[in-house]
Amino acid sequence: MGAHVLIVEDEEKLARFIELELQHEGYEVSKAFDGRTGLTMACDGDFDLILLDIMLPGLNGLEVLRRLQQDHPTPTILLTARDAVMDKVSGLDAGAVDYITKPFAIEELLARVRVALKLHGKQAATGGMTAPSDEGLLRWGKLILDEKKVEVTFDGHLISLTNREFQMLRFLLKNQDIVLSRDTLLEEVCGYDYIGETNVIDVYIRYLRSKIDDAFDVKMIQTVRGVGYVIKSDPA
Repeated sequence: MGAHVLIVEDEEKLARFIELELQHEGYEVSKAFDGRTGLTMACDGDFDLILLDIMLPGLNGLEVLRRLQQDHPTPTILLTARDAVMDKVSGLDAGAVDYITKPFAIEELLARVRVALKLHGKQAATGGMTAPSDEGLLRWGKLILDEKKVEVTFDGHLISLTNREFQMLRFLLKNQDIVLSRDTLLEEVCGYDYIGETNVIDVYIRYLRSKIDDAFDVKMIQTVRGVGYVIKSDPA
């Protein structure tokens, strides 16, 4: 099981968005929408990391952090729209391991989460288990997707993908020779309650083709007109 992360954020849509992204990375996630509930959950639960907003109803994030450090110290990354230097200093002095200002790129937040967990002895989704060398590897010709390292290579060349691109490629590779509809891909990659542009799947497919098909002169992702997309198991 992956690391257990508690999100304490009163903007429920933002909390849900972060939750989906963390779950895609293999983390277990819990949420609280006010300071007092977050403090209670943090003290009663066994969390590896807390993402804590500063401007919270009931009890502000800095006070939650101070009480946690006294009674139940847990690695904490502060999330806030406030970017004054003294706010950052106050948060770090109170015991936060990191600080990120809204609005932020989700990839930056995920990177900070990985670093915080690594520094405090908890890996994201491997659970610390030793696995056979080929476990967690998905292959297509010279392309290898490593689920544990969250990394994709083609003939030894590292391909830089966003989290969403990685998750879409992973799902396509796990279902080779199966035509996947846009609705299925939307649910698997973006979550059942995704709210956004309806052509988002086509956009991600275009990004993947640019980074893989075009870059390495292959025909990996095929379009099935009127239905969706498929990766055939035979690279030829």
